[in-house]
Amino acid sequence: MERLSGTQNQGPRRRAAPPLDAPGPAHPEIARWRPATVSDADDLWQFTRAVGKADHPYHLTTREGIERDFGLSYFHPERDSLIGFAADGTLVAMGMVMAPPGETLARAILVGGVHPDYRGRGIGRELLAWQLGRAEQQLATDDPSVPRWILAYTEETAYRSTRLFRRLGMECARYFQSLERRLDELIPEIDLPVDIRVIRFTSELSAVVHEARDSSFRDHWASQPMSDDAWDSFVTSRKFRPDLSYLALAAGPDGTPKVVGFTLATVNEDDWLNQGYTGSHVDLVGVIDGWRGKHIARTLLGLHLHAARTEGLARATLVVDSESPTGALNLYLGMGFTPTTRSLAFTIEL
Repeated sequence: MERLSGTQNQGPRRRAAPPLDAPGPAHPEIARWRPATVSDADDLWQFTRAVGKADHPYHLTTREGIERDFGLSYFHPERDSLIGFAADGTLVAMGMVMAPPGETLARAILVGGVHPDYRGRGIGRELLAWQLGRAEQQLATDDPSVPRWILAYTEETAYRSTRLFRRLGMECARYFQSLERRLDELIPEIDLPVDIRVIRFTSELSAVVHEARDSSFRDHWASQPMSDDAWDSFVTSRKFRPDLSYLALAAGPDGTPKVVGFTLATVNEDDWLNQGYTGSHVDLVGVIDGWRGKHIARTLLGLHLHAARTEGLARATLVVDSESPTGALNLYLGMGFTPTTRSLAFTIEL
């Protein structure tokens, strides 16, 4: 399979955004389309679990996560979402288009799918065409001097999705490798410089950890600063585990603590049955520029592994950009993680 980076596409695709009153999708098996509302959270949760079990069974969406999406300042469900029902009232399809704020890149991110029992009938094609049209409308309001990307992610094994994305003009731009590690194996011990102190995550430092996250991910592919509401949604979620998350602190110019590295983790017990083991997930690992090469990421990750093992968990998982400029993949492999599945990022550049 081809390996394309975000800068290797064959030139930008210039497409005119459809009018705001453009007609929605039409399909003979969909009796009704309408925007989603927060009152649909239970139905959407059951729908996304059915889709997840077919496409990515090891990491299922939580009901809390669905409800929190409706509270994001940049998601307007009356315009940015569409759900389709069969004649008997079954929720068959769901599509959302998220346009988080950006500084150097404008993004419209496509989320959704078709219930496994209704696939192969052309519903996904109609829904994706609507999502692409809505994404173009969103990005048409952005500064044309800033790159504008439509993004969609899917598991490598979800062949229907990958085929559909390509058919409607999207290109595979990046690979993200899932990794896992058994916690009953030896965990390397790493020594830190004496001027760095390590503590567990605390809500009092949430804002400066947020700044460190944005700083350390600035050179990552398609990454932009997280909005305050998206950050708060993550660190206040039920599955976020401050006791399994670690910060590296150094003295700032004025003597106040400065967050120079972090490892932030979650535990979602809903995943355990399909995974076949108990485990944690390392969502974010980062070290700010100027502090890399001091074994900070290795140390924080090692502390997480020890803490998760003490918690009685069996494995830890994470996902990494296969072409990360920080060499993160080699770091994780050196810490005993092994590759499992891959997900793909598809793009259209406007």
